[in-house]
Amino acid sequence: MNGFSIEPHSRVKTVMLDQATVRKFCTQVKSTSIQAIEYKPFLRFKIANILNEATEGTLATYLQSVLHDRSTGALVIKFFEHYFKENEYMDSTIFHVLLSTAISHLIGLPNLDSMSGKFYARFTVKNTDDSDSYLRKNRRLELHTDGTYVDEKTDWVLMQKLESLNCKGGESLILHIDDWSDLDKFYNHNLANENIQWGSPPSKNVSNKVYHPVFFNENELPCISYIDQFAEPQNMEQGLYLNDIGESLEKDTNTIAIEIPVGSMLIINNSFWLHGRDVMQPHENLSRELLRQRGVFFN
Repeated sequence: MNGFSIEPHSRVKTVMLDQATVRKFCTQVKSTSIQAIEYKPFLRFKIANILNEATEGTLATYLQSVLHDRSTGALVIKFFEHYFKENEYMDSTIFHVLLSTAISHLIGLPNLDSMSGKFYARFTVKNTDDSDSYLRKNRRLELHTDGTYVDEKTDWVLMQKLESLNCKGGESLILHIDDWSDLDKFYNHNLANENIQWGSPPSKNVSNKVYHPVFFNENELPCISYIDQFAEPQNMEQGLYLNDIGESLEKDTNTIAIEIPVGSMLIINNSFWLHGRDVMQPHENLSRELLRQRGVFFN
């Protein structure tokens, strides 16, 4: 490929952007601010085009082909961080946000994030931060898909690490639905196609309800929309069915753990990949910042 190399995995493809690609991108976007891409949506497409042209038009095609491919559908995107630091084209956080924005706008259109009111959300987590109960309780974030409690479609999810200090553990966990050992058991269950009630997180102070089954089909293949926290079963049968799904997912041995370096990002097809996070080891000076984008594919 022009401007990047590929490290294959049976399910996950790793894209390494070349030094020349990073140099070209930095040179042309170094005067672009985060505020500018927040206020002017067309600038997001401009920087996406700059990145794609730095790879002679090959990057967008490759990313889209992987994410639409049922046999893969997951990408890790990295770049030569040491080169970037040595040349100091721009502030690293600005570069990381611009890079993930360029990547997302090569694959689709991000949804408005209800938490931030922007096309992306940033999360800063510290050891004493009450906003992340999973971190404080030293627990995994269970496997799930995004967009279960909203009416808009969520085709893909992008997760990027902006900062990581004194962090051990916390790897991204992903499971392809076709690798889930108990898929047939739950997909063929009499409740598989029954509408389930899903509610908004309590922190949003709204009472939004949506209704859809756990499973749906794309190209006559099973896909899933599930998260344990926001499912609101209305009877015993639904409650036990949802509970059994969660327990099965968490014990499945085909889950993949991926360590994402600072600046790098993981992108998954949200229809047939579930994602979560492994346990993080407590540290009094722990600090981690993440960026999330999620949206729909281009038609």
